[in-house]
Parts: sequence; structure tokens; C-alpha cells
Amino acid sequence: MAERYSSFAPGGTAWLLQRITAAFLVVVLAFHFFQLHFVNHAYEVTFLGTQARMQNVGYFLTMVLFLIAGAFHGVNGVYNALVNQGLDGTPKKVVLAVLVIAGGALIVQGIYVALAMAGWT
Repeated sequence: MAERYSSFAPGGTAWLLQRITAAFLVVVLAFHFFQLHFVNHAYEVTFLGTQARMQNVGYFLTMVLFLIAGAFHGVNGVYNALVNQGLDGTPKKVVLAVLVIAGGALIVQGIYVALAMAGWT
């Protein structure tokens, strides 16, 4: 089935951002699982260990960037999948608005939780 519309058209900005966010998510998850399973598994899963790491600005920013990349990647992917299935007109605009609002709410809530975990609220 041919695609009706896609921001995944090679060379587009959204296409590039989709690939960059995918690579970033994979690298961060791979590093996390490596740390979790091979380096410091007992310390990694404790709440106090997580709270101590969240106070590190670099770790905190990585978490926030991971959240933003995941939200963009998910919203853009779902939107393109629905459009490629034939979503057009007003429902397309409504779905895009709902996805953007949900993605924004996820980012705001995630940053709030990260700030709370770091004790910076």
C-alpha cells in the first residue's frame, strides 16, 4: 500500500528528527540496561540511588531529553500511522491536536516528577 502522506519522506525535517530521536532512545536505553544488568544492578534499582543520581544535572538533563525525544517520536509515529491509514480532513486536525496536547502533558508531568525525584521542587 502506497503512503498517502508521510513526514517520513526521506530528506524532510520530521524524517530526520524521527531517525535522530530513535537513535537517541536506543543509545540511552542500551546504556541504562548495561548499567542496570552488568555494572551496578543492586544500587540501580533502589529509590535512594535513583534519587541521588537525579540530583546530578547531567543525569537529570538526559532524563528530560529522553522524555522529550520519546514523546516526539511516539506522537509523530502514531500520527503518520493514522494518516497513512486514510485519516483526512477535520479528524486529522483533531487527532493531531489531541496527540500534541497529550505529548505536551506527558512532558510537563515527566519533568515535574523528575524535579520531585531530584528534590528540586
